[in-house]
Amino acid sequence: MSGMRVRQSMTFPSFHRAALRALAALTMLIATSVRSNYVFDEDPFQPVTQDETVSVGGVVILTCTVKENDNSSLQWSNTAQQTLYFGEKRALRDNRIQLVKSTATELIISIAEVQLSDDGEYTCSIFTMPVRTARATVTVLGVPGKPVITGFEDAVQEDSTVTLTCTSSGSKPPAKLHWYLNQEEKPGRPDVVESNPEEPTYTVTSELIFTVTRNDNNALIACVVDHPSNANANANGDKKTEQSLSVLFSPRVSIQPESDLPREGEKFYLQCVANGNPEPTAFVWRRKDGELPPLAKVDGAFLRFESLNKTDNGIYECQADNGIGMGDVSHTLLVQDPTAMSTSSGVDHAVIGGVVAVIVFIMLCLLIVLGRYLIRHKGTYLTHEAKGSDDAPDADTAIINAEGGHSGVDDKKEYFI
Repeated sequence: MSGMRVRQSMTFPSFHRAALRALAALTMLIATSVRSNYVFDEDPFQPVTQDETVSVGGVVILTCTVKENDNSSLQWSNTAQQTLYFGEKRALRDNRIQLVKSTATELIISIAEVQLSDDGEYTCSIFTMPVRTARATVTVLGVPGKPVITGFEDAVQEDSTVTLTCTSSGSKPPAKLHWYLNQEEKPGRPDVVESNPEEPTYTVTSELIFTVTRNDNNALIACVVDHPSNANANANGDKKTEQSLSVLFSPRVSIQPESDLPREGEKFYLQCVANGNPEPTAFVWRRKDGELPPLAKVDGAFLRFESLNKTDNGIYECQADNGIGMGDVSHTLLVQDPTAMSTSSGVDHAVIGGVVAVIVFIMLCLLIVLGRYLIRHKGTYLTHEAKGSDDAPDADTAIINAEGGHSGVDDKKEYFI
């Protein structure tokens, strides 16, 4: 029994040491299988890559860098783990793949005319001890084809319901479709996405259902593809399709007279103006509560009067037909008496002449009064002639009166013109 205890105490330490060795080996295994594009600051030999997105037919640039190198070579491998470049040496005979730059710390390659099969993970490796790798994911976008609109190859009638379908194929990921009517977006049904059996792309279909009016005639219906490849300068294909909508509608009619004041004895016509799709070609003229005047002639959209007469007064109706529907309208004709119009015109001229004459007379009177006022107040001056010299009996008395008589002399005013 005592010997058994001794053997057990001796085997436990050996088992503990074996466990430690296994743990250390596992740690070394993890350390030697570093496969990440995460940058470890403490490992200057770890490669650094970047994910790329490119459209079909474009060019993608793959860059792999390390901070330091111990004379080990950098290598790029494709999704099938085939070596593309080992340093400066081409390993795969594919002329689409070219070397851009190769140094001790950097390896850059390009892939032109990218295909859907180029989609996947690419690996950059540096053959140090242990070997270090980094992955770069290349996402290849399938470029959607030009959208195709179907559903209204023929003209549609006013107030009818139209169902239009837009289809675009070849997108990856699936594209989104948008409808526009004269630059205004119209909501369509949710897109239907179907995968293509021969390649990893999708076909997207959208429907637009709406009721048309006459205002929609010649409107532009557009289907636009929204896809990430639209932002790529290398993306190919047109992303927008437009078609003109033709709507058939009955005519709207109005009557346009030759003048607003038709005079008796003059030539005159009424024109029936109709707007419809198609354009109206059949016009019917009628006179309400009676026949058309004998001198009135129907000339398609025109009703012509060779010489107006008072008997032509009345309500005239025009009806236009374009095969889709009919439209009608009426107009009241009132023929004017030319003599009454001339007399009225003469009276008006007489009244205007009288008013002008009165205004001229008043202006002349004002000028005369103003002239007389200005003449009477033109200006004054003072004279100091000696009073009493004319009544003196002799010359000496006159001189005395003249020398001393100024103090009592009244001012004498004289007016001059």
